Amino acid sequence: MNWQDRLIALAIVAVWGFNFVVIKWGVAGVPPFLLGALRFVAAAGLGLVFVRRPVIPWRWLALYGLTVGFGQFACLFTAIKVGMPAGLASIVLQSQAFFTLLIAFAWQRERFTRYQLAGLLIGGLGLWCIGGIGVGELPWLGFVLTLAAAVSWALSNVVVRGIVRAGHQPDMMGLVVWSSLFPIVPFLVVSAWLEADAIHWAEVVTLRSLFAILYLALIATLFGYGQWSRLLARHAANVVAPYSLLVPFFGVLSAALFLGERLTFWQWTGGAVLLAGLAVNVFGPRLFNLSSRARTVSS
Repeated sequence: MNWQDRLIALAIVAVWGFNFVVIKWGVAGVPPFLLGALRFVAAAGLGLVFVRRPVIPWRWLALYGLTVGFGQFACLFTAIKVGMPAGLASIVLQSQAFFTLLIAFAWQRERFTRYQLAGLLIGGLGLWCIGGIGVGELPWLGFVLTLAAAVSWALSNVVVRGIVRAGHQPDMMGLVVWSSLFPIVPFLVVSAWLEADAIHWAEVVTLRSLFAILYLALIATLFGYGQWSRLLARHAANVVAPYSLLVPFFGVLSAALFLGERLTFWQWTGGAVLLAGLAVNVFGPRLFNLSSRARTVSS
């Protein structure tokens, strides 16, 4: 990967990390389900003009959109609304990698490697440190909803695997943009049902709320996923994917700078252990090969 693509990868993960601060700003003036609806209206309305529909059946687009779009962001936006710290949410959401392993095992009978199993156990310990020991310092509902968001993201990952197994090769940018059509109606229906009395249009149209909507739709979604898809098209997945480990770094850093958030000892500990488990899951075989070569050379 050349230095220009490395800078683009860093820009993407910085955008995705700052995304959690923007969500915090957004739900301060816009109820969570309405924010989700407006986010996907903007993303679909602008993206459909420029992005061609991927050649896959509509049912796959719907399933992907309802899992990664409605399921993930309905839970995440509500979690942050009820008090889940933005920086910690950026860490806990990465548990999606472990939920993906479990769902793929149950749904598609995929087997674990020993590194994935080790990473799963380490990541589970990290979540226990956050939600078991440190949960008294967190809104319990916010923590559970963030985990639910991670499960929904994991479901969407398994849906993508199902699309590929069905013989399709979807362009990820097209998949993200066209699947954005499907969360809109569920978000609007639930918003009308639960949030009618909480919607104050004077707050929805403030500069901060409009910035949040446009950032989530244009920067985090269209720019982020568009450039990420471009990198995956140019480089191997195992070269690009590790950059996503930096999302929590930028999430915690931006939450500290812009929101004044500070993690407690157990939140720091649990977050570090969770990310260590994720690193073992991603880099395990590579680290094992390096240590084997080192032993071979020394002998």
